[in-house]
Amino acid sequence: MLEAKAHQQLKALLQREGGQRWPHHLSLSRLVARGLRRGDHTLVRLAHGTDPSWWISLLVPLALSPTPLALVVSDERRERLLQQEWPRLRAAGLNLACWEGLEPAPATGLWLLNHRELLQVWRLGHLVGRRLVIPEAELLDSALRDAMAVVIHPSDWDQLRRALPSVESSLLELHQRLTRRIFSHRLHGQQRVPMAAEDEAPLRHLLALAPSLPPPWPQWLAAQGPGWCGWADVDPARLHWRLHCQPLEPLQELSELVLVNGTVLVGELASGRISAELPAPVSGLGLEPRVVVELADPPLAEPLPLYAPMRQPLPNTPHFADHLLDHSRRLVLGQRGLTIVLIDDVGLRLGLASGLAADFGSRVAHEVSVPDANGVLCCSWTWWLEHQGRLPLPGQVVIGMLPIASLEDPLTAARVAALRQVGRDWFRELLLPEALNRLQRGLAGLRRGGGRVAILDGRLRGRSWGRQVFMALEPWVQLARLLPSNDGQEQDQAT
Repeated sequence: MLEAKAHQQLKALLQREGGQRWPHHLSLSRLVARGLRRGDHTLVRLAHGTDPSWWISLLVPLALSPTPLALVVSDERRERLLQQEWPRLRAAGLNLACWEGLEPAPATGLWLLNHRELLQVWRLGHLVGRRLVIPEAELLDSALRDAMAVVIHPSDWDQLRRALPSVESSLLELHQRLTRRIFSHRLHGQQRVPMAAEDEAPLRHLLALAPSLPPPWPQWLAAQGPGWCGWADVDPARLHWRLHCQPLEPLQELSELVLVNGTVLVGELASGRISAELPAPVSGLGLEPRVVVELADPPLAEPLPLYAPMRQPLPNTPHFADHLLDHSRRLVLGQRGLTIVLIDDVGLRLGLASGLAADFGSRVAHEVSVPDANGVLCCSWTWWLEHQGRLPLPGQVVIGMLPIASLEDPLTAARVAALRQVGRDWFRELLLPEALNRLQRGLAGLRRGGGRVAILDGRLRGRSWGRQVFMALEPWVQLARLLPSNDGQEQDQAT
């Protein structure tokens, strides 16, 4: 059986390499092997921040399986696999043939694809009879949405005018009309202007009459309807804008992609206690996994120190910025290591960084990849999740605002509106699950390296859903107050 072969090979490999091992190597290997052999839909939940050594447990059964496979990974993860994991397999005598690109791979090889390539080969019909292995399930929704996105750059307008000289004057008029519409809109921090269907309708009607169009205009014409959202990404300094279209729920658009063959999904998803009160992480795929297993890390020796004072102001109150600066200043005074300050609101984040720089000087930086050892790094949640693997482990994380998506973002507003139309609870089904996932991913390094977290968002204790945030942080111990010590620093006092 595939499970027994994978178990033996992986055990021998780990014994030969020695060193401290992740406790679930053999369990993950057998689960993946079982899913491949039976052709079931299998979902394996890993704890957030799991040591990346678990990837070898995924690859061993893939190397032994006779089934045609496609492994879907991000470009960043692909580099790690090719440079680190493949040499380990070869050293163990497992010569896993790896094929890349859009040309169909042989049945005996592993087809390595990113999410954009996955869509292309699926549309060409090249995935028939090939099982999918998706090891970054927590990123699947956003990665597919980005892969399906259509972006119209200023240069694409020039190319369109050259391709359709007979309607050049009409195109210039429509472009000017859209430009006036976009720059008359009040810009928010993300500098995105929502584009309604009626704003785009004249341009779509004109292009629909053209016999042929240069790319990406045919894709833009096809990206319409209630399942799509459009907006303009504005660069006010250069007076440029780009037109974006993205699907609201890409997993629903592509449900047939994973239903044809058995799919193995592995990801750092919400733990069982959290997921019991939230929608299933793969519900949008239209599949119900036959096997769902959670491989959590061992219980922490020390719970996470959490500073979350009572009676904090809400983010929409006028004195919230002063509250953030006062508490952040005290938290930085008591910290000798790296401090990460997380706020998505651009104006609030830059104002806080400026206020902290007035007290701590060059230690304070904004979204830089090489901070000081005792620096204060102010950044958005998106930036932190993308770069945290390449930064030193922080001594503390200060959460100025919980990572709940803003309705000022056109894509978020469109997704919420779609749920509202059918009477669903858009906050608990959409915004809250995504926020908890980002929260757990953002604090994973803090748990590995030790340190504390401070949450300065008054919604944590002022809203009923705050208890689910506390559950997502477990195990934790409350820091009741920050007390000044004799050397001028501040120390924690736990309850």
